[in-house]
Amino acid sequence: MSDFLHLQHRLHILLDSAGQIQFALIEIIFHARTVSVIYGMRIITVLIYYSGLLVSCDTTTQSKNDEMNIDSKTAPNPSLIISSINPYVKIEHDVTAAKYFEFMDSLAQKTYELSGVQNEYTFVHANPWLLDTLMAQDYYIAKERGVVIGDQKQLIVLHRGDSLKIPTAADCDSIQRMLQSVLIDVNIPEFTLRIWLDDRVIHTCPVRVGKNQRKYLALARHVVDLRTPIGEGSIVRIERNPLYINPVDGHRYKATRRDDGNYTQLPRIPFLEPIIAGRRSGALIHPTTNRSTLGKAISNGCVGLSEADAWMVYYYAPMGTKVRFRYDLNPTLGAEGSPLLNDIYDFKTR
Repeated sequence: MSDFLHLQHRLHILLDSAGQIQFALIEIIFHARTVSVIYGMRIITVLIYYSGLLVSCDTTTQSKNDEMNIDSKTAPNPSLIISSINPYVKIEHDVTAAKYFEFMDSLAQKTYELSGVQNEYTFVHANPWLLDTLMAQDYYIAKERGVVIGDQKQLIVLHRGDSLKIPTAADCDSIQRMLQSVLIDVNIPEFTLRIWLDDRVIHTCPVRVGKNQRKYLALARHVVDLRTPIGEGSIVRIERNPLYINPVDGHRYKATRRDDGNYTQLPRIPFLEPIIAGRRSGALIHPTTNRSTLGKAISNGCVGLSEADAWMVYYYAPMGTKVRFRYDLNPTLGAEGSPLLNDIYDFKTR
């Protein structure tokens, strides 16, 4: 499968009249709370009581006042009811992978003034079971359970009745500080990616890296060094709705052939673009749909990893995260100090 990502931003905004009224109502509530915390909460209660149809798209279910009701059918403009005591989100309808990002963006926007939630990262780290759910939808992990996934985008990420904790302002600050200390470290000849948190490794996974050759790529319109670049940098772009394009001939793919011979739709899992040694070479960090290629120098320069590990890296590597692509033949020394790893790029013979 292609290792080149045609970066494309898509913003989906679906606002109806009911959604606008709900948002206006929430703004009024927040302004009311600035007058007095105690009386502000009383005002919220009164507004909810007299405006029940405006704050809940599911009129058949009466909402409890200790939760927020999120209707995924209206995503990315969910309805909600707010409480200052242990606030959480109750999912009113299933949310598929196809709508997941838009739903999470809307959720973060709606809860921003309540607790300072900036983005989906704070929500996911406050609810780690959500990351576990996404990782478990890896094609090969699911197959080990006897489930064959034909289209990952149709899988349900959030089920009706699920609850998400809304992180507090203190939670958000702690999560943001944690993410700022992350380093994504790839040792190319070891075919290994590590997520460092300060001075400790919290996740290790196998990867595939670039071939030791030069080749003409139609998309680049010139001969390209396919080796994964070496150096340090940071994440400068994230594509959550990637297009899969073969850089050799420019052909776009929508389906892929798995290691077991099955053809499936390509998954919606983010691609990350780092700048390395001051250059944006196009060597991305992204999932591969062929797990058998991990541990090999077989890509067109990108760092490929499993679908599950791609989710893990994504939620620990927001924009600006530090990245290091190194070429260390001696990650640990043997008895006589001899290199333990193969010199896949023949650096020692040049």
